[in-house]
Amino acid sequence: MHAIVAKHCATELVQRQGTTDRSGAMSNRRFASPNSLKPDALRLKLAGMKKSAPISLKHHFLIAMPHMTDPNFAQTVTYLVEHNEQGAMGLVINKPNGLNLADVLEQLRPDEDPAALCHSLPIFAGGPVQTDRGFVLHPAGTQYQATLELGELSLSTSQDVLFAIADGSGPDRYLITLGYAGWDAGQLEAELADNAWLTCPANSSILFDLPFHQRLDAAAARLGVNLSLLTSQVGHA
Repeated sequence: MHAIVAKHCATELVQRQGTTDRSGAMSNRRFASPNSLKPDALRLKLAGMKKSAPISLKHHFLIAMPHMTDPNFAQTVTYLVEHNEQGAMGLVINKPNGLNLADVLEQLRPDEDPAALCHSLPIFAGGPVQTDRGFVLHPAGTQYQATLELGELSLSTSQDVLFAIADGSGPDRYLITLGYAGWDAGQLEAELADNAWLTCPANSSILFDLPFHQRLDAAAARLGVNLSLLTSQVGHA
């Protein structure tokens, strides 16, 4: 699975790009070997940034308000991997991109037939930035060739985690995405002020256990909110 280009992701936390190609064509997907990934740069950068953020929504859900018109984020819930004064990075967790793990494995291991289960494991559109980059979010405790610890969760970006999942030796719970969502400094705060999002602490059961089509309403319900009753005049949490 291709690296997210960790240093780039940590230092720029690029602004969301709605024009990014979202075709999902496998011919455009690029994957790197585990040894080519260097998470240390991202790990050290994010660690150094933590102390500069007075209020952080890291490990929170962003719940799109009903009036969200951006097609990349309408009716979505996003897990925030990092949030500080330099920007934010997250993964949309409820928007399948039409691919499954078998599609990816057929490219990575063309001489092996993917296990039947792989055909039912969806790949999610994690966001409109670098949609050819792969991410696997899973509980902490298992290290792969490129794994970044996020506290109770980890983010892995190397092929070996995909092979482990396919072979039955990987994490029991996981979410696989292509692409991520990024906000420049102050951008997410401005969107929150404009009532684009609700926020609540992330929940592992919603991340990994609920069917994807139930995750948005379940996240909102943690705030006691029924999204169908909200209007553009409602403030953010």
